[in-house]
Amino acid sequence: MTAAEAGTRNEELERVEAWRAEELERAGYSHEAATELAARHDVDLHRAIDLLRQGCPHDVALAILL
Repeated sequence: MTAAEAGTRNEELERVEAWRAEELERAGYSHEAATELAARHDVDLHRAIDLLRQGCPHDVALAILL
């Protein structure tokens, strides 16, 4: 992989993480929690959102996901 390809890949990853964080904040997570969850690629975005939609408290949702 060239340096240019690596740079493009990093930019794409940053955009994906920013989008994930926006979706998580929209669902009700704090900015800090959304940023942390967005950076964790092992955390399923839909599961994280569904937990809050189903009434799970934020701190419990974070404990489940992290």
